[in-house]
Amino acid sequence: MMSNARPYRLHPVSILFNLIKTVREGIFLIVFGFITFDRFYFILLLAVFLLLGTLLSVLSWYRFTYRLEAGELRIEYGVFIRKKRYISTNRIQSIDLTSGVIHRMFKLVKLQIETAGSGKSAEASLNAVKLSDGEKLRKALKGKKVSHPDVEIEVQKESVNPSREITPKRLLLTGVTSGSAGIIMAFAAFAFSELEQFIPSHFYDWTFHWVSELAIVFIIGLAIVVLFIFWLLGIAGTIIKYGKFTITKIDDELFIARGLLEKKQLTIPLKRIQAVGIKESIIRQPFGFVTVFVEVAGGSLDSGEDFSTVLFPIMKKAEVDPFLQEFLPNYVQGPARLTALPKRAMKFYLIRTCTPVLLLGLAVIYFFPQFSWLVIFALFVAFLLGFMCYKDGGFSVEPERIVIRIRGFSKKTMFLHHKRIQAFEKKRYPLQKRELLATVKLSILGKGGTGKHYKLKELEEAHADRLSDWYSYRE
Repeated sequence: MMSNARPYRLHPVSILFNLIKTVREGIFLIVFGFITFDRFYFILLLAVFLLLGTLLSVLSWYRFTYRLEAGELRIEYGVFIRKKRYISTNRIQSIDLTSGVIHRMFKLVKLQIETAGSGKSAEASLNAVKLSDGEKLRKALKGKKVSHPDVEIEVQKESVNPSREITPKRLLLTGVTSGSAGIIMAFAAFAFSELEQFIPSHFYDWTFHWVSELAIVFIIGLAIVVLFIFWLLGIAGTIIKYGKFTITKIDDELFIARGLLEKKQLTIPLKRIQAVGIKESIIRQPFGFVTVFVEVAGGSLDSGEDFSTVLFPIMKKAEVDPFLQEFLPNYVQGPARLTALPKRAMKFYLIRTCTPVLLLGLAVIYFFPQFSWLVIFALFVAFLLGFMCYKDGGFSVEPERIVIRIRGFSKKTMFLHHKRIQAFEKKRYPLQKRELLATVKLSILGKGGTGKHYKLKELEEAHADRLSDWYSYRE
């Protein structure tokens, strides 16, 4: 057991993590120096940068200490300015363990502590502690003598603790239908925008002339090849992220363990769950597969982390109710039917999705008339998306719970308990008033201290009033 008086330091590997963080934060400065200075001065400046970064990393590690004392986790850190942070064990909401590739080489973990007041970052983070010390510290901070699943995802399967893990077949299916290619393309576009200033202008001229001389068929084929490569990268990224996914319920907490390269364990107290959602993407919906996720109040939002927490990456729609009955019985969907949107609301959805595409399409037709067929196809897709958004919208009200269904590119069904809804808002725009329609917005607490909002647009005004009365407990 950890001593209450003796201060502890992180593992020396923490120096490496600090240095990597310093280099990552200064990567654009390094690229700028590589382009601006000649080779000798660049190597000299890079050596000075790495030397100062290493020295600062060593001092940061040496000055960082933590200990348990008087029911508090006491952390002291800072190279030039000494800082102290005291976290009462009574305020701790969850403790997450993460084990990356370097961590596993030295049998270490990263321990993140979250409280009700945590913002976009964790309340405290110990980036390199021994696995055994991490487990002891977690048990001491939680004040429980129960056995928890460790970061190596070796979950103890006991009949009293329900547990599920993803199969290899379902994991591959998750990657194939994930749609992560779009995220990778967006990341590539962002990286290109950051490096664009370093690319010579004559390169753009050469690329434009080269593309303009190619045949349309070749351009389409090249685009398909690029999209296929992004699709394969998306599959690989999803498999790495959700590999060995396991969810276990122990008492009043859910433990989620996932990851192949970076093994991560999340702790979700049931009392912090604000809503449960079922997501059906355009790709998965025809095959009857969904993703189950939850909205959790507070907690940190690390780089690359989703705003919503996935409870299970993929399952058949018919498997959702048994899954919720096992882990979150208060959110079982049941046989209730949703009230659909009125027919006169459809034109609003079609106008909303088609208008931007039409305006952009007119510009494309004017400057590039040879791509008129592409504009027609985009308009058809926008029309279809608008119709699906209208058709899938709906709600159902129970005494203490509301179920709403909305669609963007993916269809989402949200289960919200009355006591979790922080605010209710009803709006009527001039065109909606004429059609006796209204828009309602339901707000709950979300991750990173931000709010989550769900809008259901173009309801019958009478239905919107009914929801308002339900929220206000009016008869």
